[in-house]
Amino acid sequence: MEFFGFFIGEETIEAFKHLLVAAVLGMFLGLERVFAHKMAGMRTYGLVSLGSALFIVISTTITALYVTTTPFDPLRVAASVVTGIGFISAGVIIFRNSHVEGLTTAAGLWVAAGIGIASGFGLYHIAIFATFITLFIFTVVWAFENKIRKITNDLDDKDS
Repeated sequence: MEFFGFFIGEETIEAFKHLLVAAVLGMFLGLERVFAHKMAGMRTYGLVSLGSALFIVISTTITALYVTTTPFDPLRVAASVVTGIGFISAGVIIFRNSHVEGLTTAAGLWVAAGIGIASGFGLYHIAIFATFITLFIFTVVWAFENKIRKITNDLDDKDS
């Protein structure tokens, strides 16, 4: 296949699929965060997921090229993604007036990185399943949690 004058092989098309799936799934998670009026949205989630997939695609490609010449482990790159996303996630957590904000967003970014890593390794079924579980947690569990908070607040108001 020719693309802008360059020959694109099956491996490259496969890598494009890895990246596209990661980005779309990350943005899908970010869309819910936008509806929830959170700081990190479609772009943040899409980029974190895409970046994770990109690192994995790069590491697996490099491993295939240099497997006989160096003892390289592609899982080391995945471990670095986990470390990096921990740093980014810590940045969205805010402590204000003895109240912590951003924990769910940070956790969601953490999962988006995992989805990106799964997509990067070509584990699409796992990435898609993890996306649906995450969306379930973001939406259904959020609604359930809000109902519990309302009931708890109502009980506290009656006690006052």
